[in-house]
Amino acid sequence: METALNAGVEIDLPKEQAHYLGTVLRKMAGDDLRVFNGESGEWRAEIQQVSRKGGRLIICEQLRPPAKMPDIWLCFAPVRKHRNAFIIEKGTELGAAVFYPILTDHTQFVRFNADKARLQAIEASEQTERLDVPKVRDLRVGGIEVMLKDWPQDRRLIFADEAGDAAPALTVLKGMEDGPAAILIGPEGGFSLREREMIRTKSFVTPVSLGPRILRADTAALSLLSLWQAVRGDWTV
Repeated sequence: METALNAGVEIDLPKEQAHYLGTVLRKMAGDDLRVFNGESGEWRAEIQQVSRKGGRLIICEQLRPPAKMPDIWLCFAPVRKHRNAFIIEKGTELGAAVFYPILTDHTQFVRFNADKARLQAIEASEQTERLDVPKVRDLRVGGIEVMLKDWPQDRRLIFADEAGDAAPALTVLKGMEDGPAAILIGPEGGFSLREREMIRTKSFVTPVSLGPRILRADTAALSLLSLWQAVRGDWTV
């Protein structure tokens, strides 16, 4: 919900949201809801009216103040549609702040529906009771070269390197300094030798190993994100 949230504010619901409330959730006038907009925390709202054509809420009281999320991005090459959905859903649950899809030399599935992924991120945020919704970038064309060229130098890029000569991820993460970070996961088939050499020349890149077995792209993404949250993120709180 993008509207500013304060006690007494009335919010008109579009047709789609009203339909979901009335038909799917079977809510009616007088029922309470919990709403958030990513900035103002969580609020209790009361449904004033709801129908197939639209609805209206009134904001009543704040239930939870805003909470700052860990500053961690997840960069990945698109995979099959249902696996992309899995990455978005579980990555949202695990606290990813930004999803950054990129095309690589070995990317087999070159389409990525960012609008659909944004809807999946919203739904996952609601399910997990996050007070924000992660950003989903449009698919970045131009490959690793363009991504590295435009990369913010103060953001550590944690590179899941399948070559086997990087230190274990847990060991590396424990030794890292706090600060903005991102995780980079390759496609099915991994990064090409050209890409791997290019990535490892950058001073902001930290390669890590995820063990002796080759993990699927979605498994690798969520494994490394879980490790980062456990060591450097809000699982330590």
